[in-house]
Amino acid sequence: MIKETKLSILLVEDDPNLSLVLQDYLEMLGYRVVLCKDGVEGQDAFIKGKFDLCILDIMMPRKDGFTLAEDIRRYDTSVPIIFLTAKTLKEDRVKGFKVGCDDYITKPFSTEELSLRIKAIMKRCFPASSRMKVQPKIYTIGKYSFDPENMILKTKGYDKTLTRKENSLLQVLCENKNKLLTREIALKTVWGDDDYFIGRSMDVFIAKLRKYLNKDSSISITNVHGTGFKLEAK
Repeated sequence: MIKETKLSILLVEDDPNLSLVLQDYLEMLGYRVVLCKDGVEGQDAFIKGKFDLCILDIMMPRKDGFTLAEDIRRYDTSVPIIFLTAKTLKEDRVKGFKVGCDDYITKPFSTEELSLRIKAIMKRCFPASSRMKVQPKIYTIGKYSFDPENMILKTKGYDKTLTRKENSLLQVLCENKNKLLTREIALKTVWGDDDYFIGRSMDVFIAKLRKYLNKDSSISITNVHGTGFKLEAK
């Protein structure tokens, strides 16, 4: 049996808030992530390391994503590249594909969308490679077990299949169990934006998760001074 190893991702993004959210989320999914804050750092990291996928912001200081992609292609003609961009201009997309990118994601985006695109690219580029599989992670929440890969929350005598948004929100809460999860990070991780009306929608999903977890009185999802939430399992 071939031993599975973590897929290795080079993430180059100059926005400190977005980059940390993406790094945390991708590591939560089981990927190994190397984070760089500009194109020069990204090129150095790529030369020194071995990566299965590159995720590059376009607008960066010192060296932009297009130039970095061209440099990467000089070393490796096949590694998949995803561009992150705030631009929707056709010319930028055409330029991106000309320099060798495999996909484009326009900001703002949800991390769920990014995850699905990564899986699609890796399936397309490495269809027979068992080393590209990511070990599924099972969370323990009090008396519950939570399987985000299959979107199932269960305890004795109770199984609940979650919706995609419920699943993503509970997963980020679990990753921050017993710690403050700010509304901004939760919204950007699950919905890709921290719009006020999306925030009201998130409150509805929090209420649903509380209901699903009410079979164990030691578990609570508390509001923290209007700044966020905390999943606590005593």
